[in-house]
Amino acid sequence: MACTLDLIGDRWSLLVLRDLFGGKRRFDEFLASPEGIATNVLTERLARLERERLVTRERDPDDGRRVVYELTQRGRSLSSVLGAIRDWGLRHVPETSLQDFEKMREQARATAVRPSVSKRKRASGTGTKKSPARTRSTL
Repeated sequence: MACTLDLIGDRWSLLVLRDLFGGKRRFDEFLASPEGIATNVLTERLARLERERLVTRERDPDDGRRVVYELTQRGRSLSSVLGAIRDWGLRHVPETSLQDFEKMREQARATAVRPSVSKRKRASGTGTKKSPARTRSTL
């Protein structure tokens, strides 16, 4: 158990994983979480999760200046662990709410399916740079 806690047992790593399971993929989306993680802490946690092969970091296909993070197969295998922690909190911690998690998940999904400004400009022909159409992977 101690070895697993060394990998994912701190507050911020668990919250980043929660957000990834909730559909967040970009650095600014993680920063927008209500817990208020500092940028340097977020950078370190994402790098650690990547080193441990729990997440991947790739260029955003819609905006090559940005990156997106996604759970790996290994990271997705933590689903039941995080679900058990969530369920325990819902039963035993009065301040927790499944509605808050579902609201966050819906916001992340809405962001993921909304085309970026640059993609809308390319689609309407108003952008200056032409690039091939790309498909967005779903979570």
